[in-house]
Amino acid sequence: MTDDPPLHLAVALDGAGWHPAAWRDLGAPPDQLLTAAYWAGLAAEAERGLLDFVTIEDSPGLDAVLAAGWIAPATSHIGLVPAATVSHTEPFRVSKAIAGLDYASLGRAGWRPQLSRPWPDSLFGQRGPAEFQPADFAKPQVRPVIAEHFDEAADFVELVRALWDSSISRRPPQGQPLVTALAHAPVPYRFAARAADVVFVAPRDAGHARAIVAEVRAQQAAAGRAGETLHVFADLLVFLAENEAAAAGHRARLDDAAGEQYAGDAASFAGTPAGLAELLRDWQQAGLTGFRLRPAVLPRDLLHVTRGLVPELQRTHSFRTCYTGTGLRKRLGLARPASRYAAAAAG
Repeated sequence: MTDDPPLHLAVALDGAGWHPAAWRDLGAPPDQLLTAAYWAGLAAEAERGLLDFVTIEDSPGLDAVLAAGWIAPATSHIGLVPAATVSHTEPFRVSKAIAGLDYASLGRAGWRPQLSRPWPDSLFGQRGPAEFQPADFAKPQVRPVIAEHFDEAADFVELVRALWDSSISRRPPQGQPLVTALAHAPVPYRFAARAADVVFVAPRDAGHARAIVAEVRAQQAAAGRAGETLHVFADLLVFLAENEAAAAGHRARLDDAAGEQYAGDAASFAGTPAGLAELLRDWQQAGLTGFRLRPAVLPRDLLHVTRGLVPELQRTHSFRTCYTGTGLRKRLGLARPASRYAAAAAG
């Protein structure tokens, strides 16, 4: 039993899973990764687990917005949040695509603005930002370059939001579909505080999570949004199994197949669903409002989330037992914003 507010829970879908060797796992279906049935099946499983939403990673090999469109008719409640680049697409195109998804899903759409890397940008004849890693963000010579690109991204989001309010078609069912952001450092935190409804962060532990939440809240206040809801979700790569030894073996086999130990941008957890539930409740005390889990292998680790982790959280009243209400914003406690042009039209 816990007196803390129920957690929000999302899952990040990416190909065969987030580990580079995921496609080599015995349970992975690498021949199905570009099919509608594969993505719809993953989302349906996430919906069985009552998760808030799924995110879908974008790449030159998969149009995440298109994949979300495949999913919409196969689901009824779960939110659909594809990534779409701000580097080589136009705001009008993004606004129409996400608005269309919001209509197709009856108010369950979201979007993660993504700054592309140089290689994908080059495929579209664009000169993107230089290749930076999170560790580079603190370098004095790099910081202004990164800040410029994130400020441009914030302007892109603002234009998309304006188009949702003033477009040639009716406003989306949610008024403003959910906007999310992935952030690892002060400049992206500022971007998220200015532009997003949900920010995904990557803490190493509970203490680090507390420091990140404080920094995000400070940036939120500086952006003039202190009275608004801005969710802070922690990203976590998960290797799950029925016992600790099996989870460790699961991770070791993937690392062996990859030829090295995988270390991504987020912390990782290898263990049981019950152990993960305990960790999430502990990290919640740092001020996090939710978690976005990255399954190492799909659908294997997703099944442990929906059929193992969720019942553990429900047992302590840390997670919902049914969907209530309609619309993704409403589920996350976000009001439907009025059109910024409504007052002008009325006058």
